Amino acid sequence: MRDDMRDAAHGEQTRAGDRTRERATTPEDLTRLFVERANARDAAGLAELYTTDAVLAYPPESPSVGREAIRAACEQMLRHVPLPFLREAPLPTVRCGDLALTSTRSGDGSGVRVQVVRREPDGSWLRVIDRPEVPESS
Repeated sequence: MRDDMRDAAHGEQTRAGDRTRERATTPEDLTRLFVERANARDAAGLAELYTTDAVLAYPPESPSVGREAIRAACEQMLRHVPLPFLREAPLPTVRCGDLALTSTRSGDGSGVRVQVVRREPDGSWLRVIDRPEVPESS
């Protein structure tokens, strides 16, 4: 872990270069932080919302595995997806110890977004598995 990140392990923020980023203190924070960082076109900040070994089912035909691959997928997504992202109302979170299942219904009603998230030793939450688009008919 980089020194600037290690120092923040007991706080709610991480430092990346000169940028301080908020950490998720609840599973539900991750959705809000994702939207904020996507709208800021911050692919590196988006990748920080995932564990180092996370799986992002994007692009759908070739899931991205690991934080670096997720950062690259986020860069690609930000080049092709119109902004701004809108915050979607969360569906009820399901918790089991240090794991939680979060989801939202897509803003256009075409499906849902589903994530498995984990509480880290410092108390923050990160995404482990992310399925950003599950069509309603699936």
